[in-house]
Amino acid sequence: MHTEMHPSYLGKILLRWCDACHAPVLSKRCACGNETREVPVTPPGDARPAFPDDIALINKIYTDHFGAPLIPDGHIALMNKVPDADRMEEIIIGGGVAGIIRYFPDRHEWEPVPRPEACRVFTPTKRVVVVSDDAVPFIRDQGMSVLAPGLVSIDDAVRAGDEVFILTRDGTCIGVGRAKVDAATARTMGKGSVVRTRRNIASQIVSGAATWDDCVKANARVLEDAESEAVAFVKAVTERNPNLVANVSYSGGKDSLATLLVVTRAIGKVPLLFADTGLEFPETYANVKEVSEKYGLEVLRTDGNNTFWETFAQQGPPAVNARWCCKVCKLTPVTNSIATRWGECLSFIGQRRYESATRAQSDRVWRNRNVRVQLSAAPIHNWTALHVWLYIMREQAPYNVLYRHHLDRIGCFMCPSSDMSLIHMIARDYPDLWLGWTRKLEEWQQARGLPAEWITEGRWRLKEGKGESDDADSHY
Repeated sequence: MHTEMHPSYLGKILLRWCDACHAPVLSKRCACGNETREVPVTPPGDARPAFPDDIALINKIYTDHFGAPLIPDGHIALMNKVPDADRMEEIIIGGGVAGIIRYFPDRHEWEPVPRPEACRVFTPTKRVVVVSDDAVPFIRDQGMSVLAPGLVSIDDAVRAGDEVFILTRDGTCIGVGRAKVDAATARTMGKGSVVRTRRNIASQIVSGAATWDDCVKANARVLEDAESEAVAFVKAVTERNPNLVANVSYSGGKDSLATLLVVTRAIGKVPLLFADTGLEFPETYANVKEVSEKYGLEVLRTDGNNTFWETFAQQGPPAVNARWCCKVCKLTPVTNSIATRWGECLSFIGQRRYESATRAQSDRVWRNRNVRVQLSAAPIHNWTALHVWLYIMREQAPYNVLYRHHLDRIGCFMCPSSDMSLIHMIARDYPDLWLGWTRKLEEWQQARGLPAEWITEGRWRLKEGKGESDDADSHY
């Protein structure tokens, strides 16, 4: 069951839209000279690009439910993760929120939750309800439910609990909501509620085609300013610590890639510090190799694989509230490598405030309490995910291809912090990796008489009797 999750404000929401360029812009004025308008996204508002696989998923969900793809060809779309019990993401098209997709782990299904504004970019042909002219102002202006006397027609596909579009006789969308009865029942009703109308924050959508190159151009000044500030920060921290060898903690993720680009621009080539847990995706290893070769950088690789399995045998799998994995697989090996190689060092980290409440409150320069030999600094601390992606696109840097396949964060393939939508996708697309992990879970489950649901429902991801933990020490 899904529970309500409260929005989390981690920093100012910077996302805006240029209707002339049909592009997201991170400032009040586009590079074309036009003023931009706010996009009413849910906090923290750390929107990311919708890649082709994301668009294909969204369009499949909306086609299955409403008979038509939501995102038109050639349009820019963003996805904004919303706090939820598992995974829920707002879909931004034309500068407005066209709807949401929401995952239900128990059913292994995605559900669309549309907004009326979606009809500015697509025309639903399934799960539509048509109402009489005299009912329109009550539904459109007052948000009243669709009542049986005002019902003109209802699509055969509608079942109780379905999301539906509410249309006038001429096909104009005046609302969305959830059906309270199925179509057959609705047609027999003389009174009562057929659809409970849902009120949303109004969202303006101006449809128009654009490319990501257009988006980079629209944010030219934004990216120049962000880069200049980050480069100045790197230079200042380096100058204050002349006796520490500088390096970049590289994970194979977008944030560490953007950090690497900034650092090399500021102070030239530096080594990459890669904590190899032995649990990374094949694509991550490939990205570390590609990036190091492209930029001519040495990789200092640590190895935490053996200690992971030794600790697993003693404590069981890591959990969201018992993330011993970070210390065992990353922090301790990193500490040992730094001490052996340099004694102490200065590491630039791809940490951003929009990732979590803990990181929003973090200093930009700090020492991890578990890696005292490392002074850490975060050049892109105030960047949003869109800053990062536009910068990577501008620089034409080789990013991890996993981002094209629904992953919004890169880490160990079985990370307990992953939502179930991602875990189900990994189990499907990486069967060999997941089979090996499942066998380890089964050994622990059977030895302790745990129910099958401990594995199938992902209960291993939460350790009973433990309080919540934060990610204060996960970036090193």
